[in-house]
Amino acid sequence: MARDTHRPDIFAGPDEEAMSSRLNWLRAGVLGANDGIVSIAAMLVGVAAATTDLHIIIITAIAGIVGGALSMGVGEYVSVSAQRDAEEALLDRERIWQRARPEWEREQLVRLNMDTGMSEATARAAATEQMAKDPLDIHARMHLGIDPDDLTNPWAAGVASIIAFTIGGLTPLLTTTLPPAGWRIPLTFVLVIAALAITGYVSAYIAKSPPTKAVLRNILGGAIAMAVTYGIGTLVGVSL
Repeated sequence: MARDTHRPDIFAGPDEEAMSSRLNWLRAGVLGANDGIVSIAAMLVGVAAATTDLHIIIITAIAGIVGGALSMGVGEYVSVSAQRDAEEALLDRERIWQRARPEWEREQLVRLNMDTGMSEATARAAATEQMAKDPLDIHARMHLGIDPDDLTNPWAAGVASIIAFTIGGLTPLLTTTLPPAGWRIPLTFVLVIAALAITGYVSAYIAKSPPTKAVLRNILGGAIAMAVTYGIGTLVGVSL
């Protein structure tokens, strides 16, 4: 039986296990902040291009941040809950199999051990020792790629998304409300691009990937979003 190549290495060391945890927080945290920066900045640049009425800009910003943060939090909670439900269903099925066909499960573990490079004799000895200690745990890790003691937490992901999105949205809120009207859009562009560069770098650092690509991708996406909404806002403002 071939091992799944898309799941984490079953013999991951501390660095790899920490990486998995970091990637979960990356999605809910850094990317939540990134979404807050881009979506709120794009929206407010479009509104500021259409009107200089500070009251309208502030109301739009508050509504956008509250609505966006709640949407992100609920979406993350639902997504991670579905993932956790799937993990728990797989573990329940594995428990049934452990009771109903223990010898078949032992042979499966032998094959999984052999896939790592063990000889059959070593694989059988290892499987016997592994099954004696905790058959569900070893099968969950090796066959399913799940750590039964560290299932995904939907509440943590949802709350992290809400907080991160809110913090991310504060940058364009401040730059479109505090400066004079003539400085609002240019200052927003500059500071948002800087913030996106930071979130891109942080995401690459956490994932231990090359930062240049992540930073450029963030900056380009944010710049395009703001440019498009600025153009639409300008056209709307002229037509009003």
